[in-house]
Amino acid sequence: MPTGKVKFYDEDKGFGFIAADDGQEIFLHATALPAGTSSVRPGTKLEFGIADGRRGAQALSVRVLEAPPSVARIQRKSPDDMAVIIEDLVKLLDTVGGAMRRGRYPEKPQGAKIAAMLRRVADDLDA
Repeated sequence: MPTGKVKFYDEDKGFGFIAADDGQEIFLHATALPAGTSSVRPGTKLEFGIADGRRGAQALSVRVLEAPPSVARIQRKSPDDMAVIIEDLVKLLDTVGGAMRRGRYPEKPQGAKIAAMLRRVADDLDA
């Protein structure tokens, strides 16, 4: 099976491209990713099958061989800084929880900000 590295992948759009080891550029759709994988980072080494799609070569049955080293761990905040961030986040979530007990979800812009904050904290903890 051919191999290559992820050149670009947009999780929101659900597609990207692989730079194959033979120099070919291969289209990568989210449906070709392994079960339980919703995204791949640039530089991730993949093994894949190839099919001719409407617009050229397309990856099938992708298997992740090697993920690039995590930059997040190097840029990780100190535990003291994270403790303050988590305490503030708990206060914010407490306020949101109180509103939800009264039958109100947060407004869409506020909900989006809270979700982004939760993802960011989760990424820092998971790094």
